[in-house]
Amino acid sequence: MITGSIVALLTPMQAESKEVDWAALKKLVDWHIEQGTDSIVAVGTTGESATLSVSEHAEVIRVVVQQAAGRIPIIAGTGANSTREAIVLTRSAAEAGADACLSVTPYYNKPTQEGLYLHYKAIAEAVAIDQILYNVPGRTACDMLPDTVLRLSAIDNIIGIKEATGDLQRAGTLIAESPEDFAIYSGDDATARELMLMGGHGDISVTANIAPRLMAQMCAAALDGDNEKALLLDSTLAPLHRDLFVEANPIPVKWAAAELGLMSNSLRLPMTELSEQHHERVRAAMRSAGLL
Repeated sequence: MITGSIVALLTPMQAESKEVDWAALKKLVDWHIEQGTDSIVAVGTTGESATLSVSEHAEVIRVVVQQAAGRIPIIAGTGANSTREAIVLTRSAAEAGADACLSVTPYYNKPTQEGLYLHYKAIAEAVAIDQILYNVPGRTACDMLPDTVLRLSAIDNIIGIKEATGDLQRAGTLIAESPEDFAIYSGDDATARELMLMGGHGDISVTANIAPRLMAQMCAAALDGDNEKALLLDSTLAPLHRDLFVEANPIPVKWAAAELGLMSNSLRLPMTELSEQHHERVRAAMRSAGLL
């Protein structure tokens, strides 16, 4: 089982052309491994999956897998609102050597709970790779309810869920009622510590993009049941958890990564650079974590 601090990796882009910056991407993978990140999600929401072509999407996953070279597990973001497209992306990730896939609920078309069940069942049956569900209704307008998650947990290669609602009561239900080998990951940095102390298995994190060592230490403490240490570390990170969402993710965290010299502050439209009015607020959160 993949556990701990799992970074939802940014996709670096060149300042002028907005093409993927492959050299920066490779350096980023190495940096995360050096900093103690436990696993990487390539091309999730934070990786700007919505603005990459299918071929770019597949290539980013391939490059991340190749650069990691087995040092840590790589989870490929392969969700789509078309079941056929999700299968294509999942099959491509499996062929690239990813350890697992993360599949977001179909966005915009608002399927029923039965539609969600059949969507994920079809992907799991089509591609044998381990698959992690991803529920983030604030981005997708689609909420996968606990009963549907529990139905899906009975499928052998559906091995966990990234639950990004921040609803700890819901997380508690999933932890208590899902199979013992079904992983419950937080997708909400602000409540991740509590979820892990409740019995969750890790955090698929935005904050880890710029504070990977602290996030790895906090997750390790929470998974060990060391509430005091986890709380101390998390209180240092709390301003980042909050202020990296002053505008839509990944706008603030990409600006922060550029401030640290990790990549250019370049996003593809319709995403735009962080508004100047928020610069000092994000800098202050970075200072609170000792990053500046």
